[in-house]
Amino acid sequence: MKSLITGGARSGKSGFAERLCMSRADAAVYVATAQAFDDEMKERIALHRSQRAAAAYPWQTLEEPLDLPGLLDRLGDSGEPSAVLVDCLTLWLSNVLLAAGDEGETYAREAVERLTEAAASYPGELILVTNEVGSGIVPEYPLGRLYRDLSGIMNQRIAGVCGEVFLVTAGVAVELKRLEYRL
Repeated sequence: MKSLITGGARSGKSGFAERLCMSRADAAVYVATAQAFDDEMKERIALHRSQRAAAAYPWQTLEEPLDLPGLLDRLGDSGEPSAVLVDCLTLWLSNVLLAAGDEGETYAREAVERLTEAAASYPGELILVTNEVGSGIVPEYPLGRLYRDLSGIMNQRIAGVCGEVFLVTAGVAVELKRLEYRL
């Protein structure tokens, strides 16, 4: 099963994604996409690492800030694919967009397509966490608007290849595809 979990900041989506993964697999690969560019982010990453280490669940943590599609392909080709939880796609997209420099938009759009293909073809349990960034104000700067637009495109593309899409708000998860109105 492929599942996308979305919601706002501090909505409870990561905790829900972890519990969902633990309910579906005896062990899993936890793919973290964050990069520690400042002390506050270093502290957040250290906290997440210690929480996973203290959990009574065998997480194997891999950190992949840029080549997420390649990592999913390698994990899927490994013979017996693991359950995989990726947290989070919007951080990954930010990393990709900023690493690409002047070719940011084109490179990011291509990376989203590669990610969509890798997610669609992943043969095991795959749980992807993302942020719903389009519900806020219109960003003031062009890069912010581009990021918001690409995030929305990415979330739609990934949702299209997932069998489940959960929206988490105030710690409550609702499965959207069951509620989807189809024309």
